[in-house]
Amino acid sequence: MTLKLPPSGDDRWRLAPHARVIVYETRDGNELLTVYDCGAAQAPPSAQVIGNLVRVSAAHELERGPTGYVVSMREEADLVRQDEAHYLIEAVDGDGDDAVESDESE
Repeated sequence: MTLKLPPSGDDRWRLAPHARVIVYETRDGNELLTVYDCGAAQAPPSAQVIGNLVRVSAAHELERGPTGYVVSMREEADLVRQDEAHYLIEAVDGDGDDAVESDESE
């Protein structure tokens, strides 16, 4: 796991309001999550983790691709580790009105 994200609590890291999370699906059912602070910036990733993104409960857009999907954040949120293999993204304000279950890891 490579994380250059600011911590916001135990097993929680702050994502920028315009972060992009690129999720590559692997043949063994795992996912590689690569976090960029901004989709428009040409900078190296801020984080790479192996695990499944199980839910996004913050404002975002979802784009599917041939090898996975891209989550483009529309508000500040936290990347939260539920356990060794599962992550979620939660809105910082905890509102959760835009909750969307991810079925992308099938």
